[in-house]
Amino acid sequence: MEGGGNNLKMKQEKIREGSFHVIHKVPSGDSPYVRAKHVQLVEKDPEAAIVLFWKAINAGDRVDSALKDMAVVMKQQDRTEEAIEAVKSFRDRCSKQAQESLDNVLIDLYKKCGKVDEQIALLKQKLRMIYQGEAFNGKATKTARSHGKKFQVSIKQETSRILGNLGWAYMQQTNYIAAEVVYRKAQIIDPDANKACNLGLCLMKQARYDEARPVLEDILQRRLAGSDDCKSRNRAEELLHELESQHPSFFSSSSSVFNIEEVFIEELDQLMKEWARYRSKRLPIFEEISQFRDQMAC
Repeated sequence: MEGGGNNLKMKQEKIREGSFHVIHKVPSGDSPYVRAKHVQLVEKDPEAAIVLFWKAINAGDRVDSALKDMAVVMKQQDRTEEAIEAVKSFRDRCSKQAQESLDNVLIDLYKKCGKVDEQIALLKQKLRMIYQGEAFNGKATKTARSHGKKFQVSIKQETSRILGNLGWAYMQQTNYIAAEVVYRKAQIIDPDANKACNLGLCLMKQARYDEARPVLEDILQRRLAGSDDCKSRNRAEELLHELESQHPSFFSSSSSVFNIEEVFIEELDQLMKEWARYRSKRLPIFEEISQFRDQMAC
């Protein structure tokens, strides 16, 4: 009976231990990476967690996850520059499968510390990988995770997402013509309300109010994915209100807003030349960008 009682206690202890790991989303075991996650999520000591993530990387323990998790914690601690250097320095220790997600981590870090040029360069690189058929490790879809839930992402959705980020980066440079071109391409591939708001804003920044109005009205008339989101609808209403009042802040004295960005056009031309030999794998977006560019240049 005593032996049976001990076995029961051991089983109950294992169940409690398993429940603990599930509740706190902490992996089981006693490796450096597991200790780092425990300190991060249970003890909530980010600085100590960063030290332990370093130890996990140096020990070769779940390096893919350790590097990404450490960069995220560093970003939360306003150690963004250090996180960027860490990812660049140690990503060669990570698997091939982890490289795309590390690029996403870098893009977030560049955005956090205002490195717009670096962000644009990396986004273009990701588009190049899609164009050449190298994204998603050659697969048509990939599994992504958000708020603890897994879901499938298609190449089409990923292309639109990257273009949306690229458009926003150009907007930070007040390069509204470049942003407009990119947002229009993103909307052709996978239209949604958030990018429509940004496209409308790009047009308004160029004082092209008649073109901006139907773009924003499509959101309020629920013609786009995400139009039921209160944030998108409220933003569209605010922009329409600004449009109707033709607020002077939407007029800019900067010639870069109104002139075709020759550098951007040259970059697109160069990318087209680089990608020409991959024409069989080429997504329609790359043909459409070229056509749209020619129309704008006329």
